[in-house]
Amino acid sequence: MQRKPDASDYLALFGHYKEDFGDVYMDPEDDRFRLLFDQICRMLTQPSSFNLSLPEQFRATAFRYLEGDARTLAHMKTVENRHFMLSDLFDYIHLVKTMGGSWDQRGR
Repeated sequence: MQRKPDASDYLALFGHYKEDFGDVYMDPEDDRFRLLFDQICRMLTQPSSFNLSLPEQFRATAFRYLEGDARTLAHMKTVENRHFMLSDLFDYIHLVKTMGGSWDQRGR
């Protein structure tokens, strides 16, 4: 199993675009964020241990988006939906990195 990407890789990529993604879902359409969304989807589909620790919804959406699933493409055509996913993923990764572990492991 690949060790990369990991939390640091994601946070570094997010950091190139904006310091805090908590409110990105309110930002207007921006080609930078569209590129970031594509890059994040590509990272989410890599077979790493960290990715497997992420909630399945992030990875499944990324796979369906990159495979051209009509429903996923239609849903992600709306800028707020793409930005909301980026915001949620950023928050999740930041919390995991700060607190350690993953939510799946905490509940057990």
